[in-house]
Amino acid sequence: MTLDLLQAWLGWCALLNLGVLLIWWLIVWLAGDLVFRLHSRWFRLTRERFDAIHYAGLAAYKMAIYLVFALPWLALVIVR
Repeated sequence: MTLDLLQAWLGWCALLNLGVLLIWWLIVWLAGDLVFRLHSRWFRLTRERFDAIHYAGLAAYKMAIYLVFALPWLALVIVR
């Protein structure tokens, strides 16, 4: 795998994962009550716990995207 291919792959992975993150955020923001009602049928959740779980999940996913894809892509951009 060449550095150009690796750089392109990391960039596309970062963009696609940021798209997934955006969709997740939009679903929780626009249809949060519906998602909460659906999940509270399966699990005993309070609204506060539901919000905390999604907030932590969004933060962890965003940090993983940055650490695994975006920062290595940026390093390759700087080096090249």
